Amino acid sequence: MAIKTRVTERLGIEHPIVQGGMMNVGFAELASAVSNAGGLGIITALTQPSPAALREEIERCRAMTSRPFGVNMTIFPSINSPDYKAYAQAIIDSGVKVLETAGTPAVREIWEMVKPHGVTIIHKCTAVRHAVSAEKAGCDIISIDGFECAGHPGEDDVPGLILIPTAADKVKIPMLASGGIGDARGLVAALSLGAEGINMGTRFCATQEAPIHPNVKQAYVDNDERGSYLIFRSLKNTARVGKNAVSEEVVRRLSVPGATFEDVKELVAGVKGKELLKTGDLSAGIFWAGMVQGLIHDIPTCQELITRMVTEAEAIIKGRLNSMIA
Repeated sequence: MAIKTRVTERLGIEHPIVQGGMMNVGFAELASAVSNAGGLGIITALTQPSPAALREEIERCRAMTSRPFGVNMTIFPSINSPDYKAYAQAIIDSGVKVLETAGTPAVREIWEMVKPHGVTIIHKCTAVRHAVSAEKAGCDIISIDGFECAGHPGEDDVPGLILIPTAADKVKIPMLASGGIGDARGLVAALSLGAEGINMGTRFCATQEAPIHPNVKQAYVDNDERGSYLIFRSLKNTARVGKNAVSEEVVRRLSVPGATFEDVKELVAGVKGKELLKTGDLSAGIFWAGMVQGLIHDIPTCQELITRMVTEAEAIIKGRLNSMIA
């Protein structure tokens, strides 16, 4: 079965399944595996230490797959911001035709750079109003991110069952559903809610090709739907991460009245999260994890995962749902 949507047609992919761009995870190994399985793999630009390194990673991925893949770039204000435009130029020079973005409206300057070069823009939003704004600004595909997701779910706390159809009512461009999706049931549900494909992050972390330590992959399997914490809530920068001693301590410290980011800075440092993913030491830092952990029971290859999802989606659509029609 082939599920054909505006997303598959626009991106030139076989199945409407996109791998989210994840810091310290979105390397060529994972991106190429997802693309070879018929989805769209994504390299994470800022995981690379420089634009030149990104160019090399893109070429490495191109050597591993002949199918389309994209690059992610997330823009957030910081004291020592990377040279975003130099990274964007690397994407242009490398001939990549899909860019997944997230972050502040400043990302639109990057859109203006890449659009004349035939690059399709996928933009991640956590609110309907942001999706509408992105469409007006020239985005090609919306990735709507529900409260269940790993990473930054926004501050509105709207779950996918409401967010996806509400956004579908307001935007005309194709839409990916993101957050809380990890199997065929989520794929079928997303399509029925008005999306034309799905974006998965946590689920792809628990695959053979994900370039992270087996201990972390096993943590996704061992955790259930309650296996995450929301941190930075009091700082209005909510993030969903996996449960461990470190994230528990972050929650505890920030629950103290008047607590600031400085009180947890050493616990949430990016270098420590990177160490955790590399060494498998779950006490080293924090790691991104969504509520979808409750649906993760194995660590398949990307090919096995995507084939299984599409095959089971066909069975649901043609079998179970069809049998309910009187």
